[in-house]
Amino acid sequence: NVFRRIQSAIVKGEIAPGSKISEPELARTYGISRGPLREAIHRLEGQRLVVRVPHVGARVVALSHAELIELYEIRESLEGMACRLAAERMTQAEIDELRGVLDTHERDAAFQAGIGYYQQEGDFDFHYRIIQGSGNRTLSQMLCGELYQLVRMYRIQYSTTPNRPRQAFAEHHRILDAIADRDGELAELLMRRHIGASRRN
Repeated sequence: NVFRRIQSAIVKGEIAPGSKISEPELARTYGISRGPLREAIHRLEGQRLVVRVPHVGARVVALSHAELIELYEIRESLEGMACRLAAERMTQAEIDELRGVLDTHERDAAFQAGIGYYQQEGDFDFHYRIIQGSGNRTLSQMLCGELYQLVRMYRIQYSTTPNRPRQAFAEHHRILDAIADRDGELAELLMRRHIGASRRN
């Protein structure tokens, strides 16, 4: 799927932030016609990964420092709330599955080497699972829909800072322990601190 392939290339930084989207070049690279390519670019605009610049055309998003701080402030507040709700609403089976997700993260080669944190999306994403576990559909639409890939892009591109992968993993375990203990207040506080640490990073 060309949409997924271009999305992945942007999120991982293979297509650099701020770079111009050249339709002829992408059509050649991915071996597709302009129609499906334009549809893919339009969908990427909907995910805020691509922006239209007047008289320039489509570019990969490049958030300013101020915009990046705003994005993390939104995450801190909304994911904190999601964590509190998850502590109240996640089933024991969902909590057990989330422990399994962290076990998968720990076995990842990049994590073992200390050079990155496991960055698969959806059900393999610790944050995604908690947001879904909140049981709040509006919250899920905001954080797992419109903003999800934009947030992933910056999480992936900033996750290689020395020591941060192991710190993040330890923080994830503490958050999960609070959820398992049904301590929503602590879970929210720990998630806010976790995202705050990423923001400062």
